[in-house]
Amino acid sequence: MFNVAIFERSVQNDNYAFSIYICYLVYAPLYLAGPIISFNAFASQLDVPQNNYSVRDVTWYGLRWVFSLLLMELMAHLFHYNAFAISGLWKQLSPMDVFIIGYGICGIEAPENMPRCINNCHNLEGFWKNWHASYNKWLVRYMYIPLGGSRKKLLNVWVIFTFVAIWHDLEWKLLSWAWLTCLFFIPEMILKSAASALQVESSLGQFVFRELSAVAGAITITCLMVANLVGYVIGPSGIHWLVSQFLQKEGLPVLGGMFLTFYIGTKLMFHIDDAKQKGNEVACEGSLCSHIADCQYADVLGSKYSIRNSE
Repeated sequence: MFNVAIFERSVQNDNYAFSIYICYLVYAPLYLAGPIISFNAFASQLDVPQNNYSVRDVTWYGLRWVFSLLLMELMAHLFHYNAFAISGLWKQLSPMDVFIIGYGICGIEAPENMPRCINNCHNLEGFWKNWHASYNKWLVRYMYIPLGGSRKKLLNVWVIFTFVAIWHDLEWKLLSWAWLTCLFFIPEMILKSAASALQVESSLGQFVFRELSAVAGAITITCLMVANLVGYVIGPSGIHWLVSQFLQKEGLPVLGGMFLTFYIGTKLMFHIDDAKQKGNEVACEGSLCSHIADCQYADVLGSKYSIRNSE
């Protein structure tokens, strides 16, 4: 995980030079759409390169990347994704640029832009925190917090997503994507606030709450897909066509099948999160037990040493 302290590391005055600033602007792994790091984070590593990622870590990530590339190639041949078919952007991908982003091969550490698989996100907040994560951190730091943070969350999302849409390009499709996302965000934030205040103790209550959460996750995934389809494929003029297609006799079974798939997928995400949480708890207990054992061993040694001295 990216060391957040690097963002705050001070920089010597000699590093505030125009030449270093130009290097920061055109550094390949960060330009154009790579991870976003501050100038201080970049310049401070010129003298002290990162050491968080070993050769083994980079090699392992490279193998993961090769597997992902092969999987993407296989799926691109078996499934006709609309975005790939229309844009052809996949032909312009540079494997080396994709690989070096965020992994400090050149001595500069940058954050991982996709810290969590996007197919393992069942709510909008979690999805956008893990999609272009460095940009999310930038938005939080320079827009969300100055605008009032969580105290004005319902208002902030409109400003931030509108800015993100314009940052991509000034198009009605993208603005429609931003505003649809905000519309879908509002009920999620309200329900999350209500759920956090709800105390469920009985087993039946916990079961019902989990099932309702899975249904909410399925609805959220559907809304996310609709917003992205409008923003990047069909545009606002295609919303009526999209709705009419799904509400037809032939479209309803497809819609039901999609929703059921998303519901099952959300339940699977819950189980994955539970397994990770249990693993973390076991690891914490193991480290705590080890610490206690070390302390007890030290106490025993100390007692023996004291007895010997007293004798």
